[in-house]
Amino acid sequence: MKLTLKPLVLIVLSISVFYSCKNKEKSNEEKGKVAEYNIAVNDTLCSSSWFPHSQTPPPKEGVGSPFDTTSTTNAIFHQWSWQKFLWVTKPIKETKLPLFLSNRSIHQVTSEMELVKQQEGAAVVLIDTAQAGRDSAVLTTNPAYNANNTSETVFYSIHTSDIMKKAADKFKDSILAGMLDKNNLSSFPVGSLELKVSWVATSAIASDKVANYFTTTAAVSRDGKNYTNTEVALLGMHVVGVVENHPEFIWATFEHEDLAPNYDWKKNEASSTANKLVFAEGSTTGIDGIVWNTSTNSAKLPNKAFDLFQYGVPRDSIGGFMATCQQEPLNYDNVRDINACVKENLKDVFRHYFYNGSLWIDTDGLTPEEQATLLVDEGGNIDKATPGSVARGSLNNANVTMETFTQTFQSDISEINVNNLANCFSCHNAISYSGDKSPIYISHIFDAFVNVSKGRTKNEVELMKAKQEVEQFMKKQLQ
Repeated sequence: MKLTLKPLVLIVLSISVFYSCKNKEKSNEEKGKVAEYNIAVNDTLCSSSWFPHSQTPPPKEGVGSPFDTTSTTNAIFHQWSWQKFLWVTKPIKETKLPLFLSNRSIHQVTSEMELVKQQEGAAVVLIDTAQAGRDSAVLTTNPAYNANNTSETVFYSIHTSDIMKKAADKFKDSILAGMLDKNNLSSFPVGSLELKVSWVATSAIASDKVANYFTTTAAVSRDGKNYTNTEVALLGMHVVGVVENHPEFIWATFEHEDLAPNYDWKKNEASSTANKLVFAEGSTTGIDGIVWNTSTNSAKLPNKAFDLFQYGVPRDSIGGFMATCQQEPLNYDNVRDINACVKENLKDVFRHYFYNGSLWIDTDGLTPEEQATLLVDEGGNIDKATPGSVARGSLNNANVTMETFTQTFQSDISEINVNNLANCFSCHNAISYSGDKSPIYISHIFDAFVNVSKGRTKNEVELMKAKQEVEQFMKKQLQ
């Protein structure tokens, strides 16, 4: 519905704070300290109230939630991540589909945040095959993972909550009408949610393993015009949501347990005694398996993709935890332990998926205005993991099916160190493709939505995005 001028003014007055506001500096002592966290009050990291999966309630995330405080614990972010994943994947009785595919409070959208027209007989529409990253790499599966020696292309879908979609429409209309400056301190409201999901045709999976994956029917298209209903399996999911005091979103990621091994930093290798979906039986040393070769337009070492760091927690060359801006092994242990707790209690197919960590920003003690200003002031440096930085959680988090070839920006594994770690904030920050600054530009689909609404073509927006990613890549190469 098109906004009239009067309500538009009211919306802008209520949601915008102009960019000229300044951040109140933290003391030098606060900037330099190592983040310390407490274990959750309850004895186990997961709650009995989450189970059975069909009854998982949404996590508390607004006023009165565990985030409504000036001093957070590490555990609450992991608890939100797992509970939110369980909530969006819980089966809806009427449709027998997970909540996120039931088209109620969550909608499938394009990378420009346009609603996707659903196809008859399918639960999701799959067109996009481009991975995150500067080279638009495409991930294909290990043919030895099935009896027919078939390799399939991995596809992606994007979904947003109704709360975020409505807020995005209002922000876009406000900016285009000149009622909200393109540089601003506005933020998406609590309850805003983005999901990115990776899928592959079940023909890529051995028949005796398909039952361990969530499967559904997708309308798959190679050209955006012709669709074929195909049985697909869910491989991974990013769960990205706004909670109280965290306008940067919490960036959580989940993977199926049989996709790929973790790199063993002590042994300096990734290995598996059995074929996995994107990793062929055997071993590899170095990062060639997660490097995209632009000359051959393929993985530098095909079928050897792996998770660079287990749970996204960076290790050094001898297998110890890197000295970063937060305390370890508490964060690592919390991710490991909550995974074990959920797996013990979860009884359906989603027990074969695990939480690979999440990322957020230390906003403890800051007002909403100061939180937004922090994101704008940090800009492209928001991803830093060096002592004294503001990033928290899994400081090199990635999903092996979505950021396969951008888990690091370095050309050799020996070059990876605390100064050049890669994570979601390496690309998602408060600087838009046009160079404008606001917390709302952390969402790439919103950034693209605004640019397309300004009259730019989708190809032009993709070029702007690629230019920004190349600049970030070059900056990381030099660190």
